[in-house]
Order: sequence, then structure tokens, then C-alpha cells
Amino acid sequence: MQHIESLQNQKIKTLVQLQKKSKTRQELNTFIIEGKREVELARNANYYFKQVFICENIFDQKIDFPSTEVFNISEKIYQKIAYRGSTEGIIAVVEPKAHQLDQLKFEHQNPLILVAEAPEKPGNIGALLRTADAANCDAVIIANPTTDLYNPNIIRSSVGTLFTNQIAVGQTSEIIEFLNKNEISIYAATLQNSNSYLETDYNKATAFVVGTEAEGLSQEWRDKSTQNVIIPMQGQIDSMNVSVSAAILIFEAVRQRQIK
Repeated sequence: MQHIESLQNQKIKTLVQLQKKSKTRQELNTFIIEGKREVELARNANYYFKQVFICENIFDQKIDFPSTEVFNISEKIYQKIAYRGSTEGIIAVVEPKAHQLDQLKFEHQNPLILVAEAPEKPGNIGALLRTADAANCDAVIIANPTTDLYNPNIIRSSVGTLFTNQIAVGQTSEIIEFLNKNEISIYAATLQNSNSYLETDYNKATAFVVGTEAEGLSQEWRDKSTQNVIIPMQGQIDSMNVSVSAAILIFEAVRQRQIK
């Protein structure tokens, strides 16, 4: 194991840039994972680890990283470069995966899918991924992405479920084509021309589509959906946080499938 003692070391400088800049992540085709649970989930998902930085004063586990450069860094360096407030003593540099629609594989004839159109806030994306993992969704699809999927804030807010979900990225038109080709019904969460989400049977192949809190879903989704659905509001506002809305819809489908 190699030891690094200086913040001026080029590898440490690169780590900082990978944390801060999407451009650097794209240019180097790598991203940062921080934390024991997140690292283990990525390993279980067969991500390729290029480098691992361990602070032995903090990290108390023995993990084998074959074919990976492993560096021991001082606690002073770790505290400077750690992204999260809590310290766990491990940071990894990892290669991203390709997230293409044609790579999605469904084990069941009635997959349950969450589609999020143009989500902007990393915290919302992370929360959507946690919901999808909790419900054991078959896939999460990001339409018209505006945020780097491997943004450290997404990894952190998803508590590592970025690595447990099957994820694809694409443009709205190609996603609609993919869903239609695979005979997956589209239920668009929108205020316009909608029925209550409780009035629909979700036992067949189902994709719930949610939009941004500010703009909602694009007209294309509303026009091409099997049915627009709405969660009736009981108070004075007409919408909820997108991840909360997605959770309500998805777990209604889970409920229906469990009692069938």
C-alpha cells in the first residue's frame, strides 16, 4: 500500500476535482464514491474500482481490492478531502457504467418502472432512487437528464441505491418508443386530464412518469400516456415533492400486486 502525506499530491488534487466538477468526471471517465456502505454496494454491483484511498486511523475493515491501486492517506488529508460530514475513512475512484435503454433486462412480464423527466436537484434524484430500491422496482429511467448521474450529492442522498437500481438514461421520445415496444403501460403523473391514481389497475407492466415540481411533465408524455393519473390533494396546494409523489404511486402498485 502506497502512502500519501501531502495535499499537493497530484492524485489528491484529482480527487478534489472529481468531487467538484462534472467536466472532470466526464473527461477522466471516473467518479468518486465515499463511505463504507456505498463502496460495498458498488462492489456488489460489479463496478470497476481504479483507485481506493483509505485512512487507516478511521477505516477499521479489511476489504480486498484486487487489481486496484490502494493508497493510505493521513487523517489530516482525509478530513480535507472528505465530502461528507461523517467520516468513514474510505474514498474510491470508480469507472461509471453505460446506462442505455437497450441494456435494461426485466425478469418479470409485468415490470414496475419509475421514469423521471428532467430531474434537476440531486437530492430529489437520490430520494427517487431510494424509493425505487425500497419498492424493488425493475428499473429507473431518467428522461432528458440535466444533472450528472454520478454527482456526489446523488450518491450521498441515494445512500448508495444508485448502485442497487437498474438505471437507464435517454430522451423522452426514445423512452416512450422503448416502453411501447415492450408493451409497458405509461401512467403520467400530471394535473391535466387525469384520473385518481386509485382508479387504475397496475398489475400489468407499468411505468410511472413524474416531472419536475416547477414545470411538471412535458406535453409529449401527457399526450402519449396510457392514462394520466393524479394524487388528490386534501389541503390548499396542488402538488407534493416529486419523490413523495413517486413513492405514493409506486407503493400503490406494490400493494395491488401483493394482494392479487
